[in-house]
Amino acid sequence: MEIEVSFSDDASWVLNEANVFLSSEPVHHNLILSLLHTRIVDCGPGRYWVAKDNKEAVGVVVQSPLNSRAIVTPMESEIVGIVVDAISDANIALPGVAGDAATTACFAGQWAERQKSAVFPFLGLRLYEVDEVQESSNVRGHFRPAVVDDRELLIDWVSRFSVDIGEKENTSDDEELQKRKIAASYIVDRYLSDGHLWLWEDTEPVSMVARTTAVAGVVQVKFVYTPQEHRNRGYATACVGEISKQIREGGARCILYTDLCNPISNTIYRRIGYRAVADAIQYRFE
Repeated sequence: MEIEVSFSDDASWVLNEANVFLSSEPVHHNLILSLLHTRIVDCGPGRYWVAKDNKEAVGVVVQSPLNSRAIVTPMESEIVGIVVDAISDANIALPGVAGDAATTACFAGQWAERQKSAVFPFLGLRLYEVDEVQESSNVRGHFRPAVVDDRELLIDWVSRFSVDIGEKENTSDDEELQKRKIAASYIVDRYLSDGHLWLWEDTEPVSMVARTTAVAGVVQVKFVYTPQEHRNRGYATACVGEISKQIREGGARCILYTDLCNPISNTIYRRIGYRAVADAIQYRFE
């Protein structure tokens, strides 16, 4: 095995170098594929590494935005070590890593040894896919696309969602709240313009769900959120069931990630028809 690691700050370069590899496992590589296509459109900054064995891509690492955790494809441990060396030699201080459980555990261990610093696993995820959506029980209300008039509500919900999943801190600091609102506004505006944000309405909006644009025939269900006062009434289940059915009827594969610390959501998604595909872990680097 003769591994060579190349670097670029151009997302389109990654697709030119590794599209066959990434498209060979479109479900497992969906996060990276979706991020690359987004960066090509919005020209956001990023760092990208492609590992090749005899000129064939065998691994990809993506960091975008530049202060985010790196996302990795599944890779053999020997390849992971070479990739970690290449990133470390470039004096790039990664804040963490996310991806396939085995690969990220190996990456974090290699990083700890190379950087002589601590690493902390903090979020376990499970990747699910649904083939046939099971009919959900009757839930009061109806499913509808979100519109511009819903924008302020959606910004608030996306902001609260980021706190619920531990991505953002629950704080009363005005500056941090403003940053969180700006980040949520960017997400809402992008998904609204694509027509990919949906609501369950029961006299008023009570639950939210979003979907990504299909990449290599795969769509991810995201931002499943119900405010505390509307929970335990089946709204989120109805939302996910309806959008999953919509995606499958459109001919795409349908996936989502769940927090392994939340047994309720994992049970709900299995009831809809989702099956576990893989586990993922996120690590924070000191």
